[in-house]
Amino acid sequence: MKKARSTLRAVTAFTRLTPLTPISALATLACAAGIACTAVGGAQAHEVAKTVCGPCHGVDGNNAVPLFPRLAGIQAEYITKQLQDYLSGKRKSEVMAPTVSNLKADDIPQLAAYFAAQKPAAGTPAEDAQLAAAGKALYDDGNTGSGVPACVGCHQEGGAGNARYPRVAGQHAAYTTAQMLAFKKGERTNDRARVMRAVAERMTEQEIQAVSAWLASL
Repeated sequence: MKKARSTLRAVTAFTRLTPLTPISALATLACAAGIACTAVGGAQAHEVAKTVCGPCHGVDGNNAVPLFPRLAGIQAEYITKQLQDYLSGKRKSEVMAPTVSNLKADDIPQLAAYFAAQKPAAGTPAEDAQLAAAGKALYDDGNTGSGVPACVGCHQEGGAGNARYPRVAGQHAAYTTAQMLAFKKGERTNDRARVMRAVAERMTEQEIQAVSAWLASL
């Protein structure tokens, strides 16, 4: 948790200090600040990933900080939409908003394609096997009593996802839980056709935690 807080403070301070700096200059400043230092070669996706995205998400999209999502293997279409939503304000984040404001138009699809092409790391074994098992049952079959649909219908077998509904396998449980609760409370509203809000509103917090635990283990 200390590492997560220090990373968040560093990145927030970094992006606030340079809100209008071009992405190549941001990379140079990141190097000077000791954040994911690397040679800067313009706005190429892999260089931006190293200097700007890496401190939170990992250079290859496989990070160890549960506050920030793993991006490796997530569909490019979904990543593109999220970055565009941060840029337009449809999705809110004090960290991501100033970061994406420095991206050029062609940086977004390039970054999305870069992270989509990375190999996802193995998931984290569930600490509570019973909770994870309940999550798997809910993911596969839903809850007919409360009207929660099976997650597999959209996010596919094993959480593999598709162009419309992203890969969720191996995602940090803490991050998945936080996003589901944000949908449930109406704090996140950039889902297509209100699908995630409609689902999350019907789920209990324990069900959300259960599904999150199982997905993190994949």
